[in-house]
Amino acid sequence: GSVKAGKMPEGEKMRQCKQEEKQQQKEEEREGLIEFYSSYQELFQFFCSNTTIHGAIRLVCSKKNKMKTAFWSVLFFLTFGLMYWQFGILYREYFSYPVNLNLNLNSDRLIFPAVTLCTLNPYRYSAIRKQLDKLDQITHQTLLDLYDYNMSLPQRDWSTSSTQRRSSRSLLHHVRRHPLQRQKRDNVVNLPENSPSVDKNDWKIGFVLCNEDNDCFHQAYSSGVDAVREWYSFHYINILAQVPDAKALDESDFENFIYACRFNEATCDKANYTHFHHPLYGNCYTFNDNSSSLWTSSLPGINNGLSLVVRTEQNDFIPLLSTVTGARVMVHDQNEPAFMDDGGFNVRPGIETSISMRKEMTVRLGGSYSDCTEDGSDVPVQNLYSSRYTEQVCIRSCFQLNMVERCGCAYYFYPLPNGAEYCDYTKHRAWGYCYYKLLAEFKADVLGCFHKCRKPCKMTEYQLSAGYSRWPSAVSEDWVFYMLSQQNKYNITSKRNGVAKVNIFFEEWNYKTNGESPAFTVVTLLSQLGNQWSLWFGSSVLSVMELAELVLDFIAITFILAFRWFRSRQKLSPPGPPVNSQDNAAFQDEALPPSTPHRFTVEAVVTTLPPYNSLEPRGPSRDSEVGHE
Repeated sequence: GSVKAGKMPEGEKMRQCKQEEKQQQKEEEREGLIEFYSSYQELFQFFCSNTTIHGAIRLVCSKKNKMKTAFWSVLFFLTFGLMYWQFGILYREYFSYPVNLNLNLNSDRLIFPAVTLCTLNPYRYSAIRKQLDKLDQITHQTLLDLYDYNMSLPQRDWSTSSTQRRSSRSLLHHVRRHPLQRQKRDNVVNLPENSPSVDKNDWKIGFVLCNEDNDCFHQAYSSGVDAVREWYSFHYINILAQVPDAKALDESDFENFIYACRFNEATCDKANYTHFHHPLYGNCYTFNDNSSSLWTSSLPGINNGLSLVVRTEQNDFIPLLSTVTGARVMVHDQNEPAFMDDGGFNVRPGIETSISMRKEMTVRLGGSYSDCTEDGSDVPVQNLYSSRYTEQVCIRSCFQLNMVERCGCAYYFYPLPNGAEYCDYTKHRAWGYCYYKLLAEFKADVLGCFHKCRKPCKMTEYQLSAGYSRWPSAVSEDWVFYMLSQQNKYNITSKRNGVAKVNIFFEEWNYKTNGESPAFTVVTLLSQLGNQWSLWFGSSVLSVMELAELVLDFIAITFILAFRWFRSRQKLSPPGPPVNSQDNAAFQDEALPPSTPHRFTVEAVVTTLPPYNSLEPRGPSRDSEVGHE
């Protein structure tokens, strides 16, 4: 027979059960800190039952009604989609960096701006007078050949030295290399001398420019006036560039150009202006450009500004470069160059021009809000002007640098870069061809100057309005011209076109400041996001944290389930090759955690041994008896 063995006493068994329960309770308490849900369904059910987000509870309460559950599920996720669509619109608006325009009106005493006045006609400087006279002779013959026009020339002393004769022959040679021609459609026709006139409507006029490889093109103009003026200007610039010292052209004639100067009822003097030479506008004078002693307007009005009486009669000027009479004036800020082509306007002879000004400042936001620059240091263009950064300064510097790089010389109208020299066809034969090709690329922004040069973040402008009246009047012109002739030794040859008067003043002390401020800040973004969240779900910031907790729990459950699946796949994999008992024992020791209790149920079958005397040999009768049994 067999019996069960290995039973332990009842007290020992109870103690062991209590120890196991305590150990299990400790494990449950220890695992509660990192407890996760066992399934996605349990996670979402807990979230929908306890969240403060409106509408989520309906997903649980209506779980017995599949139609309601489907309806609220669609409505819930549709609302989420609409809300995040609004979030996308808000983020897009925020990262577009919009600005608000702030308009402020300020009232204060104003610093008077700089005022530049030019004669509007280039002067025959003594350093180049002989060459200009020779150019006038060549132009006279050219106009006679092309238009049968006999241009009158002033009587001059045409006697020249041997050096001047060589210079004249050189000029004639270069003029013939760049002749003034007529062009009909695509064909260039060189007209011989004394050519009969043709229909002016069928022709265009221009001049020929060639490079070193004799690749030529015709710079044509629809207007003969423009063509002659541009052709004459091209040769005039070459003559100016041949003067080694630019100071030789600095021939100020202030007294013969400006007859009277007054500011704030006080007389101006030489300390109040600076002089420079412009190739096309002649002598120019800038008032109030000295930063050490700037003018300040005491009051607005015509009597508290700058008043000038200027001479507009042309005498010994170059008529082929300028076809207008008068003067050119420009108002600009200090430490900014006067670009007379851009911001200047003409003053008519015999007219009193009253110019009222209104100051306007613009302050832009930099960084992500606009591409403006604070001082031009972050613009990839070297500033060639001795002034602060402006957009026009950058554009002209960009063109000049490209001119030096491409053509090997600098254009005479702009400042000279270090190590460069001005273009002159006695040294650079093909610079004209290169210049006009480069100019076409510049205007088409192929050079990228308009893209590289950005607006300054802070700039000052002056809004001008002008009024005109006859000056001097018919009843006062006699004594006015008489006084001018006595005081300024003015020889009157044309009273009506001889003088002009200019008044420049502030219209009022109020000046406008246009500023920018961010229209969409981080605070505004958070406020708008909160408004949208409250509109669609009626919840708060803590509800957002609940949603964030849901996302984190979802990710954690995903990792846990993936880890369990991976471990289950490892257990189902076929066993490897047999190992020795020592390695197997070591593996089992490592595989089983030390805290895992071991239970064993042992069933033992015990057979009672026979008595000692039964081991003695027995007779046959005993054996048969046992066998019978």
